Amino acid sequence: MEPAATRITPDIITALMPGEIFVFGSNARGMHAGGAARFALDHFGAEWGVGEGLQGQSYAIPTMEGLDSLKLAVDRFIAFAKQHPEYKFLVTPIGCGIAGYRESQIGPMFAHAAVFPNVYLPASFMAFL
Repeated sequence: MEPAATRITPDIITALMPGEIFVFGSNARGMHAGGAARFALDHFGAEWGVGEGLQGQSYAIPTMEGLDSLKLAVDRFIAFAKQHPEYKFLVTPIGCGIAGYRESQIGPMFAHAAVFPNVYLPASFMAFL
């Protein structure tokens, strides 16, 4: 298994290989108007009005509804990633842009995902695992 320290999401993602999934922060209503959500909408198959889950080559995690709700959504993502080893999930720094959270708040939510060989995390999250 590849060590977690080498499973780092690239800082800039402009294209995906087959089987790669762009994991981005959304809002529960799926209004992908800005940031990584807009990029997912424009380039990776995210669907307007779908605020959570797999959409094309992207996976939305709602980040705008509070930390408790965000933690539950991250847990659902982790369960999904565990059930789908055929995908390589490239998690962006969700919640740390428009939602306004710090990496120290979000990174630890992904501690259980860091052991999965198909989940890549931002370096800024890895620092808090």
